[in-house]
Amino acid sequence: MNGERTIAGRTAAEHSGTERSEAQRAAAGRSGTERSEAERSAAGRSEAERSEAERSEALRERYRSTLGAVPPAVEDRLRVALAFGRLPTEEAFTVLRDIVLADSPLGDRVQQLVHFGQLLALGRAEPARIHARGALHAGAGIADLIGVAETALITSGTPSYALGLEIVVELLPDDHDRVA
Repeated sequence: MNGERTIAGRTAAEHSGTERSEAQRAAAGRSGTERSEAERSAAGRSEAERSEAERSEALRERYRSTLGAVPPAVEDRLRVALAFGRLPTEEAFTVLRDIVLADSPLGDRVQQLVHFGQLLALGRAEPARIHARGALHAGAGIADLIGVAETALITSGTPSYALGLEIVVELLPDDHDRVA
């Protein structure tokens, strides 16, 4: 594939849904002698900047579709990646994430519940909150989250269960104080 790094036979660009712009396609069709050095340099800078902005937005959109929002930690990683020219790392991570999570035979709802449970077991409060909301976004209910927290009690003990219930309480609607 022209030396591009691939994961599962697809390039990061293919996974992130980015395509070449009309200007890039037009420029690729010309020979190097048809454009002056200044034109190539100016076009390269503006295309690269636009391309990075488009590419990072495509990554954000993937998190929005999966979790309903872009987690602050992802925004932080993207900011660092853009500032230090490491966007390909985030793209590769997102490709792997999509292969493992989005293409999972578990489906979105169960996958988010599994994430929630694993993060409870690890005591990772903020990521657990993100994936609890992601599970709700994917169609899980509060009862599902409670079931995961109860399972965490058996596999990981009281701290995991307590964290799970703390998160459930945060996600309860104001009028949901008792079972109907």
